[in-house]
Amino acid sequence: MLFMGSVLTNLLSFIVAISVLVAVHEYGHYIVGRWAGMKVLRFSIGFGKPIWMRRGGTDNTEYCISSIPLGGYVRFLDTREGPIPAEDEGRAFNQRPIPWRIAVLLAGPFFNFLFAIVAYWVLFAPGETVMRPAVGVVTPDSYADRAGLEFGDKIVAVGDRSTEDWESALVAILETMVADGRVPLELEKERGGQQRTVLDVGEDATRLTEPGMLFDGLGFQAWQPRSIVGAVTSGGAAQRAGLRAGDRITAINDAPIRHWSDVLTTVRSLPGAAINLEYERDGYTTTVALTLGEEGSGNARRGVLGVEVLDRYDGYYVLREYTPLESLSAAITKTWTSTMFTVRMLGRMVTGDVSIKNISGPINIAQYAGESAERGLSYFLGFLAIISISLGVLNLLPIPVLDGGQIVYQVAELIKGSPLTERAQILGQQIGILALLLLMSFAFYNDIDRILG
Repeated sequence: MLFMGSVLTNLLSFIVAISVLVAVHEYGHYIVGRWAGMKVLRFSIGFGKPIWMRRGGTDNTEYCISSIPLGGYVRFLDTREGPIPAEDEGRAFNQRPIPWRIAVLLAGPFFNFLFAIVAYWVLFAPGETVMRPAVGVVTPDSYADRAGLEFGDKIVAVGDRSTEDWESALVAILETMVADGRVPLELEKERGGQQRTVLDVGEDATRLTEPGMLFDGLGFQAWQPRSIVGAVTSGGAAQRAGLRAGDRITAINDAPIRHWSDVLTTVRSLPGAAINLEYERDGYTTTVALTLGEEGSGNARRGVLGVEVLDRYDGYYVLREYTPLESLSAAITKTWTSTMFTVRMLGRMVTGDVSIKNISGPINIAQYAGESAERGLSYFLGFLAIISISLGVLNLLPIPVLDGGQIVYQVAELIKGSPLTERAQILGQQIGILALLLLMSFAFYNDIDRILG
């Protein structure tokens, strides 16, 4: 039942996400087309047979929701599809000036970028708490260990770029790593002072760009408080079991514990339960049986161990507060940097510097959609912004069946002085469909590989 519930959540979240973003994209085409004097025959969310339809407006446009929720389209009047009524002469897509046609084609991706800006503006308006990029647990004899990284080191710059949060740090790490296999870091040491060092991964860079490989491959985790006991609550479950300040919790019910968040997540889910807790003291490992306490009632019950964390959060989290204008500026900046990063990574995939395993298909996107929806509206809105940017970039690729390819056709017609021949357009469509099929094949393969792997 839990599995089915998760699948249903993923599916519904995916349908909502795709429907919203397709509606935004197609509305861009629709509204600019109307401004350009074109007649809109149909505005459809989804493909296939309509399951809901109504007609409206002076042009009696069909507005419909169709049975296959994997896209959508706006159908303009076009003389290439057959004769048009005399009263509509001049209102067909291919009869309007070429600059207007290009504007209509650009409008879809533009509205995706605009949606991302609005989404980020909403998210930034109340302020945001960001985690400073800092080093967590370091794996012995890893790239990070050999470069001298230690727990608690803050990453203040990667190369010549300052890094105030994990997003900017990860972008800079990836881009410098794929450039020449070296990641220059400037660190603020936990014990004080500055250090410059280099993560030298050499020819291993491409492998480390595979999904989920970066931190494990470099040999360190993002900072989180260690699972070391800072204090023991008098009369609590931990004190009765003999735990002391300084003990490091290493496992609960044989499940490994690496960070304090692992302790909290596990303990809170087991109110009043009997558990086996493994901890390390003075180099020796001990396992004790204990019964957790509990607090709250009903569905709000949660387990209590009776310990406090040793590491404090001071200096590792930063609250950013914005005025309305500053939050808009931050939203525009984030959308721009995310767009440019996506473009650069796509280019690196073509050259082979970045793994093509980063291409995600509908299965993986649905999983992320479900996870973000379960975490709350703000996470889901952030997910929508990311996917909207990706959709905007994808549609600008010069592939004939996409907006970017159609723009190439219009530019060619502008230069040539007449439309491309029907043969050339059909050939372009065939090439475009083949390119999309290859892209979808990679995406589905990656999705299945992640599930099986």
